[in-house]
Amino acid sequence: MASDATPSAAPPASALRRFFDGDIWHSFRSSPVAMLAALIATVCMVCALFAGWIAPHNPFDLATLELMDSLKPPAWVEGGDARFLLGTDGQGRDILSALMYGARISLLVGIASVLLSIVIGVSLGLLAGFLGGRTDAFIMRLCDVMLSFPSILVALMISGIARSLFPQAPDALAFVVLVLAIALTGWVQYARTVRGSTLVERNKEYVQAARVIGVGSLRIMRRHVLPNVLGPVLVLATIQVASAIITEATLSFLGVGVPVTSPSLGTLIRNGNDTLFSGEWWITAWPSLTLVLITLSVNLLGDWLRDALNPRLR
Repeated sequence: MASDATPSAAPPASALRRFFDGDIWHSFRSSPVAMLAALIATVCMVCALFAGWIAPHNPFDLATLELMDSLKPPAWVEGGDARFLLGTDGQGRDILSALMYGARISLLVGIASVLLSIVIGVSLGLLAGFLGGRTDAFIMRLCDVMLSFPSILVALMISGIARSLFPQAPDALAFVVLVLAIALTGWVQYARTVRGSTLVERNKEYVQAARVIGVGSLRIMRRHVLPNVLGPVLVLATIQVASAIITEATLSFLGVGVPVTSPSLGTLIRNGNDTLFSGEWWITAWPSLTLVLITLSVNLLGDWLRDALNPRLR
């Protein structure tokens, strides 16, 4: 007796499986530069996030510091100590451990400021592109005003005003001020990018259909337009993380960044700059090299992601 049962349909592939079978993963595997950049960025992030467990010393625990260990060169240089692979600074702090703790602060400030910039810029860009009219004109003129000032000067001004208003502020408030100072100078690019994409999306059929059935403007922007304009934002955010880290390092180098008790890479570079001409090159060289590796790897990943998400290059 012949069976009339039909074979059951294959179960849908999981999201992870679809990702590994997709074009983005294939583009990543085909790019040695992207793989190397991802490896460097991952190592830096893991060392920064788990510095408390990975770092051989706690460079900010005063009870463990010995002045007799100060200004020791790297371990492979004559006079070096095997306990301090990359040497020590003028206070006897292990440079390798200080790099891990400092990178954690730099990455935290950079990522937090970029996330805040995305929230502000994407929201204003959606409003400007979807509503148009006076709202669009006002937001775009505001962007023009922000672009007329160098970002580092705006960040210096905001940080300086906050320090003068709250001279005895705790360290946590100093981090908040630094994130705000960087975010308020970085949202403009997101707003202009999202506005341009929204101007294209708002005239498409699915938006017109949503309007016909009575869907409100805010819901259309949130449910329909926003998912279709996030591609350029993701690429821009990847590149902007490196810019935010450099801005934070610049502010810390100038003495208006994170507190001295929680030094970032910029503070470590500034501390080593005072002894650079005395021959202690390692105090400045290693933080500078770490900053270059982080920013370069993130920028290379951003360039790869831009090409991978561009359908014309597939």
